[in-house]
Amino acid sequence: MMGSTAPTDEMKSEHLEVHASRHGQAGGGMMIKEDAPKSRSTVTAEYISKQTPGLNPMQLIEMLPGVNTTSTDPLGLSGGQMSMRGLNQTQIGFTLEGFPINDIGSYAVYPQEIVDSENLRTINVAQGSADLDSPHISATGGSVDMYLRDPAEHFGGTVDGSYGSYNARRIFGRVDTGYIGHSNLKGFVSFSAATEHSWRGPGGQNKLHGETKWIDSWGDGNVVSFSLVGNQSRGVLFPTTSLEKFQQLGIYNTYSATWDKNNPNSSANGNYYQLHRNPFTNIYASAPSTFKLTDNLTLTETPYFWYGNGNGGGAYNTYLSGYQYGATRENGSIGQYNASNTKSMLLYNPSNTQTYRPGAVTKLTLHTGINRLMVGYWFEYSKQAQTGPYSLIDPENGRPYDELGGGQNLVLANGQTAEYRDTLTQTRIHTMFIDDSISLLHDRLTIDGGLKYTVVNRQGHNMLPDTSTGPYINGSWQEPLPAVAIRYRINNENQLFASSTTNFRIPQNSSLYDSGTYYKNGGYGTKANPNVKPEVSISEEFGWRYQGPTVMSSLTYFHYNFTNRLYTQVVVPPDNPGAYYSRSINGGGSHADGVDFEIGTRPILYHLRPYFSAEYVNARTDSNVSAGGSSSDFVFSKGKFAPQTPKYQFGFHLDYDDGHLFAGYGLKYVAKQYSTFVNDQQIPDYLTMNVNAGYRFRNVGPFKAPTLRLNIQNITDRHYLGFVNGTAANAYRARGVYGSNLNGSSTTFLVASPFFVTGSASVDF
Repeated sequence: MMGSTAPTDEMKSEHLEVHASRHGQAGGGMMIKEDAPKSRSTVTAEYISKQTPGLNPMQLIEMLPGVNTTSTDPLGLSGGQMSMRGLNQTQIGFTLEGFPINDIGSYAVYPQEIVDSENLRTINVAQGSADLDSPHISATGGSVDMYLRDPAEHFGGTVDGSYGSYNARRIFGRVDTGYIGHSNLKGFVSFSAATEHSWRGPGGQNKLHGETKWIDSWGDGNVVSFSLVGNQSRGVLFPTTSLEKFQQLGIYNTYSATWDKNNPNSSANGNYYQLHRNPFTNIYASAPSTFKLTDNLTLTETPYFWYGNGNGGGAYNTYLSGYQYGATRENGSIGQYNASNTKSMLLYNPSNTQTYRPGAVTKLTLHTGINRLMVGYWFEYSKQAQTGPYSLIDPENGRPYDELGGGQNLVLANGQTAEYRDTLTQTRIHTMFIDDSISLLHDRLTIDGGLKYTVVNRQGHNMLPDTSTGPYINGSWQEPLPAVAIRYRINNENQLFASSTTNFRIPQNSSLYDSGTYYKNGGYGTKANPNVKPEVSISEEFGWRYQGPTVMSSLTYFHYNFTNRLYTQVVVPPDNPGAYYSRSINGGGSHADGVDFEIGTRPILYHLRPYFSAEYVNARTDSNVSAGGSSSDFVFSKGKFAPQTPKYQFGFHLDYDDGHLFAGYGLKYVAKQYSTFVNDQQIPDYLTMNVNAGYRFRNVGPFKAPTLRLNIQNITDRHYLGFVNGTAANAYRARGVYGSNLNGSSTTFLVASPFFVTGSASVDF
């Protein structure tokens, strides 16, 4: 289980459990039999099929222990944020069909891009560590692995349609080919289209999404598969909010619905919603395959390709007369506007990112009696171009002429196109891993030991002038990552397990570059630090599982310790305080102790299947962190509770299903979350509830299981801040470690989605 990320690695027992009785899985499809020597939780297609159609993967795992997730819109079309055991999504490794989903530069995850919920078979959540063969360079805090359903053996398909609040509409269709001719080849093709009006502010979100998967198998264990996912979305972003603005305006802190065409360059027009869209296109492809070379030797190969292109829009008043370009000022022109007739004007300025990311995970597994030896290699070579051009806005309607920032751009007198960032990052990843597993005492005791050695080289080209590191920057990081795990089966129902793993996260690619819209006193506002060390975590777990015929449960104690924690520091040179700047640095450590628990049952009285999860975590900062701003002082953060971390979480789900009538009730409680390292600001705890109900009719001719379903989210319509989106050292005035009077810094939060009801109809054929 320390090398099982590819879908063809999944154990037969798990495969059979997932495909067990349609209405008999534990906890309503929220638990399966586990044999991993570490904490792992799973939601299956049965649970997923009863939720609001089209929810993104983060929304679907919100009930699992340790998971804290917030969506900014009901259907999840605008994404969301997630933490697990207090570690945010950039520290969690996400895979689909064995290939990485996190952004290669920032490690962010955009869950709305990934997959249609109807095609998901399982989502596995490993709260403490990723598998040894997982293709990640940022997973210091666990992993989320998603697997597509296999194509059906016979021709058929499914169609479903939904309509709900905020004029939300979605349609999904899938066709399975069955086995083609007399071959073993089978596949499916699916398509979905979704749209909704923004519940908070003007505009809306929409998405077109397509998926296909093909499998060919032969002999004893040879499988070749191919999956392709295409996604195109464009929608209006939801602005984050400060605590003060939320207390003053509540949910009405939004982008503006009006454009003043009589004063197109006003700063107020910069808040117009058409200038804050989020267009993007993504294509994911992978071919996870297994070849049985001999009776004892198996080759697993997972090649993949990842393409993305899009941005987050914005608009700013920009100088055409004396635009700051590095250490000099240059006049600029755009269209008919130039420095002689226009001093400054409102220009569209999106943050564009285009990514090309091919790679492959290769491994050989040798089974010899009670021993299993695995060796493997992961290679990836990615290119990521990030730009920030300025382009024209239509003065009549306030729309950018090109949402990707193309067309007519601001060009300076020296012939250069004005950009606040203009970089190309090439990342080469070489990871070797080896794992040896031995099974003793008639498979009651399993001992795993492994080592991963990762070498990451980044070559950066910064096209901005006068940078502190020059136009070409090289960063190199390498780290040995040992792991050990033990699982002991007391009897058929009880297991004990323990694991210790080392994980790391290399600095984001932004640490390679100087950037910013301003240049003062000899340098950019953000400076490169290409030699910063990777963030390293050591995670330890000890747990117990009970897997009886009716009740299943798991209890896990965990501890993690971080060194070289990555964060941004403001540096103030003592001989020139006005030349302060920010950069990425290593700054101390943190640690946490906690307990995760979950319990679920198969059908008990009246077809009921309850599920309950809980977490307690005590996460502490081990050092005083930089105060930020223009101060060179530090705040008293050592020993304080870690921000973005709820101390308690509880989830409860009750499922009823008699084969025709089904219903469910879900409840989630999340404790308060601090937004600063000194714990002087927090968002309150919150409790949300969801319900669903539906009916499956009998087959009618070629139509199988026609189903009507009603889903209601946030049934009390609670308006609340669900996630700490940005942290700060201190929110209010405080005295620093060296006696300075420190001003507070603002932090930002996500406003969680509201009451939402949707009705759906589906049918198989």
